[in-house]
Amino acid sequence: MTTGVPNAVPKTHFSTIIASPDAPFRQRLLQQLAARNCLAEEVCGGAEALALIEEGVCRTLLLDQTLPDLDAQELVAIIHARYPQVEVHMLDSRQREETGGTAADLCPDSGELFRLLQNSREPRIPTELADPLERPVPRLSARADDVESLPGMTGHSPSLRRVYRLARLVAPRQTTVLLTGETGTGKELVARALHTLSPRRERPFVVINCAAIPEPLMEAELFGYNRGAFTGAFQSRMGRIQLAQNGTVLLDEVGDLPLSMQAKLLRFLQEGEVQRLGSSDSVRVDTRVVAATNANLARLVKEGRFRDDLYYRLAVFPIEIDPLRFRPQDIPPLSQRFLDHFSQEAHTPAKRFSPLAARALDQYPWPGNVRELRQVIERAFILAEEQPELRPEHFPWGTRDFANERNLRTVA
Repeated sequence: MTTGVPNAVPKTHFSTIIASPDAPFRQRLLQQLAARNCLAEEVCGGAEALALIEEGVCRTLLLDQTLPDLDAQELVAIIHARYPQVEVHMLDSRQREETGGTAADLCPDSGELFRLLQNSREPRIPTELADPLERPVPRLSARADDVESLPGMTGHSPSLRRVYRLARLVAPRQTTVLLTGETGTGKELVARALHTLSPRRERPFVVINCAAIPEPLMEAELFGYNRGAFTGAFQSRMGRIQLAQNGTVLLDEVGDLPLSMQAKLLRFLQEGEVQRLGSSDSVRVDTRVVAATNANLARLVKEGRFRDDLYYRLAVFPIEIDPLRFRPQDIPPLSQRFLDHFSQEAHTPAKRFSPLAARALDQYPWPGNVRELRQVIERAFILAEEQPELRPEHFPWGTRDFANERNLRTVA
C-alpha cells in the first residue's frame, strides 16, 4: 500500500481510501485527491479496505465495483451497517478501459464528489501533523464487536474478532485466502473454520505441509503420478490436490515451497488443472485453496525466493493472526478451555488456576503462542496430580517474574 502524498504520514491521519485492483485507476484517483490536498491511501481489495476502516483511519471510501476478493455491494452493506460514519462512493474502473476517460470522469456526478472531498469534513495535508490522540475517528460500534467466534477457536480480543469477521465474510466464497502469523497462532484452525463454514464442508479438507515434503517428491505428492513415471511407481496415484476435489486444500508453510514448484502451483491456481507425472493429460480439479505461512512472503519476493505472480495469486484475501503476546485478553479463556479439556480427557474433577498461576500465565511472553500455551497447561495438569488447582511451580519457568524482567530490559 502506498500513500497519495510524498511525505510519510501516520495511518491515523488518512481519511480517504481508494480500493481497486486496477493500479493505474488508483493512481489517477490519487492524483485527483492530491490536487485537492486530500489525504489518501490505496489498497487492492475489499479486505484491506475493511481492515483500515476497522482501525478507524478512514472517513471516505472510493470503492471500485470490481474487487478481487469481495462482492462490492455486500461490502458496502457491511460498512453502512457497522461504520455509518464512513461515506462510500462507488466507481467503475472497467469504464476507464472502455472509454479511456480520467478517473474523475468515471464517477457519477464526479464534480459533486470531489467538492465533497474538498469542502466538507475531509482534512487537508497539514503543515504540522496534529496530535493523533485529538478528536479520534469513531472506532468499532457495539454491533461490529458482536461477532461469533470461529468453530474450534476461543478468545475475543479485538484482533481475534477481526479474524472472525474476515473469515466469516470470505468463507462462503471460492476466494483464495492467505493466512499469515507466527508459528502456533492457530492458522490451521482458521483454515478448518473456513472449510467448515463454506458450501464445501461435506467434502475433503486436505492439509499439505510444504515444509515437510522433500523437494524431489513434491511434484508427485501435489499432482500425483502415473504408473511407470519413475522407479518405484508401480501404480498410478492421485495427488493431494486432486484428493481435495470439491473440497479445500490447505497449503501450509507455503513460503517453504521450492522455486521449482512455484511455477507449477501457479499454473494450477490459474487454470484449475493438474497434470500427473508421466502423463500428458490435464485433469480438471475444483478445489478451493487456502495458504498459510509464518514467513514474510513480500520480503521473500524482494529477495527472489518467492515468485511475485504466485504471491499475488495467493494473497487475494489476506488474514493476519496476531501472536498471543499481542492479545493477552485471550490467555485466560484459552487456558481454562485447555484445562477443562484435559480434565475431561482424564475423567477427573475439574481443576482451576490459583491467582498466582493465572498471573504467571499472563506475564509469560509465549514465544510459541497458543500451541505452547496448550503444552504448558497439559504439563501443569499432569504435575498437579490430585491437587484441585494449578500453581506457578507446575509451569516450566516456575515463579519467575517476567513482567519485572521485561521492565528491566526496557530500562536497560
